[in-house]
Amino acid sequence: MTNPIANLAPEPGEPEANSTSAGASWCESQTPVGSLTLASSAPGVAEAAQRQGALDRGDATEGGSHPNEETTHPCHNPHCAQHASLPPSQPPARNRKPKTKSSKRKHRITSRFNDIEKQSVLDAAAACAMTPSGFLAHAALSAARDLTRTEAEVAGEREMKRQLFALGPALSRIGNNLNQVAAALNRDELAPQARSVLDGVDQVRLEVHAFIQHYLDSEHPAA
Repeated sequence: MTNPIANLAPEPGEPEANSTSAGASWCESQTPVGSLTLASSAPGVAEAAQRQGALDRGDATEGGSHPNEETTHPCHNPHCAQHASLPPSQPPARNRKPKTKSSKRKHRITSRFNDIEKQSVLDAAAACAMTPSGFLAHAALSAARDLTRTEAEVAGEREMKRQLFALGPALSRIGNNLNQVAAALNRDELAPQARSVLDGVDQVRLEVHAFIQHYLDSEHPAA
């Protein structure tokens, strides 16, 4: 026995099956971009939903934020898995104070040395773990900042040079006098100036000895 197919068409004057009242009905409809709304909802709500859908489409088209996009992970915990996958950050720059114009060494002063002096400078710079130019700059500034000691050293060197220059003429005169005494003795003549010449030689000998001792003391001061 077959069941008769029910007539789903409404009778004239009867309300539709899916309506809640005779004046209102609803059905599901698909709006653009997957927004599910009621087709016969209130006019204001439907227009607002359509405008919201249009704004979402505009943001996605123009490169703006999209509801489905992933947001940036705000966690800064180094033990976080996502934090570990991020590229390592650059180390902070050293906070080095820049040199002022007054502290920059832009002036150059050259000096000349003989072979022995140059080797002495190189040996002293190596002993101090400095470059030759840096050692010379340090030594010059140290001498300039201690003028009392520097002036005394310079005065002592000048005095030694004066004594050395004075010994030259004295030795020359003594040599001439000794030659005269030797010539007189060879002629079997008396040389009355012989005693004074010998006294002069002894005096110069003492001066030379004092000069050499003073020079050695200045080169190798006592500890």
